[in-house]
Amino acid sequence: MAIWKTVKDFVDHLVHHEDEAKDLEEEELRLAAAALMVRAMVIDGECDDREREAIRKVLEQRFKLDAAQSKQLVAEAEEKEHEAVDLYGFTSVITSQLDNEGRQKIVEMLWEIVMADGEVHEFES
Repeated sequence: MAIWKTVKDFVDHLVHHEDEAKDLEEEELRLAAAALMVRAMVIDGECDDREREAIRKVLEQRFKLDAAQSKQLVAEAEEKEHEAVDLYGFTSVITSQLDNEGRQKIVEMLWEIVMADGEVHEFES
C-alpha cells in the first residue's frame, strides 16, 4: 500500500508542477504581449489615453481579464517596456509559445493599439 501512496504522491507532484508551469507561461505571454502593445503606444512619442484604454480592452478580451487585472498588467508592462533595451525579450516569448495563428492575433492586437488614436505615425507602421 505504501508504494502506491508514494507513486500517487509523485504523480500528483508532477501534475501540480506542470499546472504551475502552464500558469507561468500564460503570465509571461500576457506580459510580453502587453509590453509590445505599450511599445506600440509610446513609439510615436505620444501616450494617448485612448491607446492606453485600447490596450486594457484588448488584454481583457484576449486573455479573459477583468478591469483590475488589465490595469495591473498594463502598469507592469509599462515598467518592463521602459526597462527593455530591445524587443527580443518580448518577441521571443511570443514566438516560442504561439503558433503562426497566435502570432497573427498578436499583430492584429498591435494594430488595434496603433489605430486607437486615429493616426498611424511612421514609427508605428
